[in-house]
Amino acid sequence: MPPPSRPAKEFPWWLAVAGAIAIAATISIAASDLYSQVFSIVAKGISVTVFVTLVGYTLASALGLAIALLGLSGSIWLRQAARFYVEIIRGIPILVLLFWIAFVGAPAFVVLWNWLSYPLQAAGIIEPMQVRDVSLMWRAIIALTIAYSSFIAEIFRAGIQAVDAGQIEAAKALGLSRYRRFRHIIWPQAFRTILPPYGNDFIAMVKDSSLVSVLGVADITQMGKVYASGSFRFFETYSIVAYIYLILTVGLSLALRSLEQRLRRGRTA
Repeated sequence: MPPPSRPAKEFPWWLAVAGAIAIAATISIAASDLYSQVFSIVAKGISVTVFVTLVGYTLASALGLAIALLGLSGSIWLRQAARFYVEIIRGIPILVLLFWIAFVGAPAFVVLWNWLSYPLQAAGIIEPMQVRDVSLMWRAIIALTIAYSSFIAEIFRAGIQAVDAGQIEAAKALGLSRYRRFRHIIWPQAFRTILPPYGNDFIAMVKDSSLVSVLGVADITQMGKVYASGSFRFFETYSIVAYIYLILTVGLSLALRSLEQRLRRGRTA
């Protein structure tokens, strides 16, 4: 029986339409003094958005991988601890977690730090820490890290479990250490499986990074809120905010899709 033929590759009409809209919007922004002014102000928050997203997602990935490996360990206590973490964190809305970390977790950390470092403070080596010493940006990054680590942990766990058990047993028979099995056998195959959902979560964090504006962090959304509240140009301001986020997210989506296609071609070559 012949293998099923692949469907013909469709022309991305949606991308052509989106590109035409983006070009028209760019020309409109450049031709309008008002839109140019709004864009120049809102764009000041792009670096903060990118920083929060990259740092938060990198930390969330490291923590998520650790939780996933704990969930696959041979100890029932470690597996249950990992499952407890994932289920509890996933059950809390990100905005609620953001407020909790910012206004409960950070003060509690300062109290704990001052208690642990009291001998150094008494000796005059360090000064007591104040709650204001923990910046709002880092409180937001920590909250996003904790929130997304639970989702990423599940992505990693599913990808690792999707690797054929026979290949792992063959690697064991060859005498490969646990690290070498993970590095050379498990991870390369798991990465191809996890890339689509992992990339989707990265794009989702770009959008969810806008939540840091509730703490006054000067990201894209916060810069738009400040300008709109002072100028009452809500339509123009939030149109520019949406335009910038769309450029970031659609661009990332296309880049990730291209990477997936290259990996797929490399696997079938």
